[in-house]
Amino acid sequence: MGQQDAQQVCLNGHQITDSYHYSPNFRMKCCSQCGAETIHQCQSCQTEIRGDYHVEGFFGFGDSTPVPSNCEGCGALFPWAKKQQDLTVATTGPRQDGFKLIEHICSRFHLVTKQLRTRYADRGSLIVVDEYDVQDLLHGLLRIHFDDIRPEEWTPSYAGGSSRVDFLLKDEQIIVEVKKTRESLRAKHVGEQLIVDIARYRAHPDCKNLICFVYDPDGWVANPHGLESDLNRKDEDFEVKVLIVPKGH
Repeated sequence: MGQQDAQQVCLNGHQITDSYHYSPNFRMKCCSQCGAETIHQCQSCQTEIRGDYHVEGFFGFGDSTPVPSNCEGCGALFPWAKKQQDLTVATTGPRQDGFKLIEHICSRFHLVTKQLRTRYADRGSLIVVDEYDVQDLLHGLLRIHFDDIRPEEWTPSYAGGSSRVDFLLKDEQIIVEVKKTRESLRAKHVGEQLIVDIARYRAHPDCKNLICFVYDPDGWVANPHGLESDLNRKDEDFEVKVLIVPKGH
């Protein structure tokens, strides 16, 4: 009769192909839209994500197979559904979760920059070239959810010097540090700078949560997951979350 295929989906929920086995040339290691890694199996039980049903000699021209929210093998939420669930709780719960909201904004940042490149009648747009462009665009996106955003607040002195932070959300006790990689600012240098930043911000009286957003559109960070894992920490009174976006190219 026919054969059930699998589909490949990125961790943000973008379908790569619903013919994973039948058309292996369509596979991608990372998503072309957002740069996230892709999977074709449940990460909990390795059940394949159901894709297209192929019948020999029959070619369908309908819609692609819908991307599911839950694994049909173990019932676990897929990563994209878990992110959406967390975002819903963060935005509609009794207490807004600013940390998750910022994490969501940063995770979609690359998609926003790509969208801004294409405008009606070739109108001018914001092209993200350097770190100041990243700060300006992120500042605008943060305005969707936050009212009191204080750019460039002074941090306390550390090792004989002081510096400015990119954004302070005083009510939420969150500081957002922004970096954009370039040829002279690769993984090693980013890591060294963030180690110093983390030590500084821990002494800030209004910082209980630190998000370090590293925008890496050209892939200068070869192992983003490793760098995030090395720097992420969660203590009783201080949490650090490093987000490198996008991951993979």
